[in-house]
Amino acid sequence: MEKVGCNGCSPLAYKLLFSCPFGLSLPQLSVVFDESYDRIPHSDMNLENSISEIWDQRVQKNESLFNGKKFRYGGYSQKSGDGSNEESFVCLHLGLTDYRTFVGTNLNPLWEKFLVASEDDSTQCQHTSSPVGNGAIVETSDKKILVLQRSNNVGEFPGHLVFPGGHPEPQEVGIETHKCSKDSKDYELVNKRVSEEMFDSIIREVVEEIGVPTTSLIELDSLTSKMPGCHQGGFALYKLMVEALKNI
Repeated sequence: MEKVGCNGCSPLAYKLLFSCPFGLSLPQLSVVFDESYDRIPHSDMNLENSISEIWDQRVQKNESLFNGKKFRYGGYSQKSGDGSNEESFVCLHLGLTDYRTFVGTNLNPLWEKFLVASEDDSTQCQHTSSPVGNGAIVETSDKKILVLQRSNNVGEFPGHLVFPGGHPEPQEVGIETHKCSKDSKDYELVNKRVSEEMFDSIIREVVEEIGVPTTSLIELDSLTSKMPGCHQGGFALYKLMVEALKNI
């Protein structure tokens, strides 16, 4: 369901696929990491070839860009607790992709051609890289929200205002390929490690990124229009959380 954006935001800049204003604890989040959630190559070979072309063009313009493995978002499932327990339990369906394919599909000028006509997000985006990202809402002791300005030397949204964040990293849990089958004794262990990485990664990102002076703290609501759509969505989730806490 598409959400109407906050002040100054385009209502089409993002889509909230799922929101949990009270947050999810580690026991409430599970992961199925499987090659069935990998990207499906497009049947149009010219479109597929454009992935390499776009990447090569980007690297020529910015030699600091480098490729790396990422988890791919392939959907999710949700269930609520039984009886009086209203907690949500969410399972992320994750495959494997890389930054090069992300640049060549999601950031491709022809990105819309990679989409499939479907109301189901996973089906609609089956030909795109769609790496899993993360973002943190960092609130200071004086109730300000911290945002960062991206470098002009990055591969996506240079110079934009963003929340601290990045990506869960497959290499942090020793993943390079789909080496474990569903019948393997290590399969559940891998899924558990990936689930933990969803939490560990955002802590790393915050620690690495928030070394900024106090003067960089700004009034957030008036500046969301300068954010990428995914970060506008993050602010919308934050507002839902604030409203939920008011009703406790």
